[in-house]
Amino acid sequence: MASSLTGSFQTCNFRSVFLGETSGMHVCSTPTTRIGFLRKAIECKESRIGKNPIEVPSNVTILLEGQDLKVKGPLGELSRTYPREVKVERQDSVLKVTKAMDTRRANQMHGLFRTLTDNMVVGVSKGFDKKLQLVGVGYRALLEGNELVLNLGFSHPVKMPIPDGIQVKVEENTRITVSGYDKCAIGQFAASIRKWRPPEPYKGKGVKYADEIVRRKEGKAGKKK
Repeated sequence: MASSLTGSFQTCNFRSVFLGETSGMHVCSTPTTRIGFLRKAIECKESRIGKNPIEVPSNVTILLEGQDLKVKGPLGELSRTYPREVKVERQDSVLKVTKAMDTRRANQMHGLFRTLTDNMVVGVSKGFDKKLQLVGVGYRALLEGNELVLNLGFSHPVKMPIPDGIQVKVEENTRITVSGYDKCAIGQFAASIRKWRPPEPYKGKGVKYADEIVRRKEGKAGKKK
């Protein structure tokens, strides 16, 4: 077999521990050729969401300084600092979020910060709200000054201070509406309310969003007589 292969060979003798015999092994000293890999350039497509322009209403004031954006409207004022991967441009009554470089991270940031910018403009002009519903016997909610008080079956009522810039409204003691101009803060406060008693899947008791669908499970069947 050695005569059919090209290259120089050296014979090394190794003694077998179990058989007590010497077996010959041929080691090839011919240098191996390195295998090269082709690097393929990554193509970053433009985000479908990021390329859409943002219409700015007439009652909203825009202040753009470099990577800092301030938006002021009838409901409040919001500001945001953008990363170096994206940049914001103003053209008359339109805001456009574009990529500052052609990288994968810039492509990811493009659509994200376009959505965040649109939420800022809509928030200070129209506002957002989040509705929750209490389901369960004895589950009640009420307002005491600047606190939301929840009775959720614990040995004590749950008192939650309402953050600045957020309004809370309670209807029929079981329906809660959280509203304001900062969508992120509204969602965070609504999630903290729901976290105290998430809806359970058997009877649906708990705090749920008004548009939330709770998948129900069938309880254990009783013993057959």
